[in-house]
Amino acid sequence: MPDLLPTTRVDPFDPPPELFGTDQPLRPLAYPDGHEGWLVTSHTLAKAVLADQRFSSKLELRRTPVRRPVVDDFRVGEPAAPGFFIAMDPPDHTRLRRQLTGQFTVRRMNQLTPRIEQIVAEHLDAMEQAGPPADLVQAFALPIPSLVICELLGVPYADRAEFQQASSVLLGLDSTDEQAAVAMKSITGYLAGLVGRKRAEPEDDLLSGLTEAGELSDDELVGVALLLLVAGHETTANMLGLGTFALLQHPEQAEALRSGAVPVDNAVEELMRYLSVIQFGTTRTALEDVELAGRLITKGQVLTLSLPAANRDPEKFPNPAELDLGGDAHGHLAFGHGVHQCLGQQLARIEMRIGYAALFERFPGLSLAVPPSEVPVRDDMAIYGVHRLPVSW
Repeated sequence: MPDLLPTTRVDPFDPPPELFGTDQPLRPLAYPDGHEGWLVTSHTLAKAVLADQRFSSKLELRRTPVRRPVVDDFRVGEPAAPGFFIAMDPPDHTRLRRQLTGQFTVRRMNQLTPRIEQIVAEHLDAMEQAGPPADLVQAFALPIPSLVICELLGVPYADRAEFQQASSVLLGLDSTDEQAAVAMKSITGYLAGLVGRKRAEPEDDLLSGLTEAGELSDDELVGVALLLLVAGHETTANMLGLGTFALLQHPEQAEALRSGAVPVDNAVEELMRYLSVIQFGTTRTALEDVELAGRLITKGQVLTLSLPAANRDPEKFPNPAELDLGGDAHGHLAFGHGVHQCLGQQLARIEMRIGYAALFERFPGLSLAVPPSEVPVRDDMAIYGVHRLPVSW
């Protein structure tokens, strides 16, 4: 019997060491429900699988590679909810994604940029006025992407706490079925009401644009909105928190960013590669027998693609375990690859570029307010990061 997916980290910034030290880029993997599938750790193989439509993204074919301790959640065969296009294959995925692509326009991203700058500045002002110490997660990393995604969708900011709580429950490995069901019911109920209001009184926002296009049902609109809220919020928030933690532990890199010695665009790409916050892997299911790296993947077997391991592959990135903001992170898989590559990646990049640059410019003496070992990390969450980041300046 192969081993389960390793999930325990030794260093807060490094993936579990068991993912490395083997010459097998593709190896058998045991799943908690008894399924015997595969683990992919190489950059080349992970990229190839993500681009190969013989491997499905359908939710009903997936199996989870990690155990949720208090949830008996090994159900297989349930299709994705309406609008959750990341868990669908073409042509359903194509139809839904095409609608979203038409809304993530350059014009809309350009319109959002000054608003993001304003949001970041306002939160740094508040942090400075309150004085040190501060929890950077609560004061900076969480509210900024929450405000931005609400702005993009046309969700009133006053409702942000409801979304933060719901997404935390939905993505937490220790959430019970009952907790997840309550969170899902609360947020979908709210979004259904919001869709109705956008249909009646459309504004210049993404959700209004989708309703006016008239191609999606109300259930699909609710699903799309929920997916964007959770995905756009959790990933960027944790990159801002964990990335700041990493920079504070590498002060020479933080200074290079602050002084402009390295372009902030490059710094963001390297932080994405080095940290890769989707820690338990993207999964794909073989739709037919496929030979991969000399092994036979049989129809129905599930592959877990460890993106953190792929982004530390020495065959792709020299000195992959080092954080080097001036390095070449081109081709990292932090946003995925292929038809499911992250739709909101440009927005996430804009938020991180503005956020990191403004933070270290405003607080050149930013430092941890506690020993690094006392920073609580999100070992138990699908999206890795820090629960809190106490800082001073």
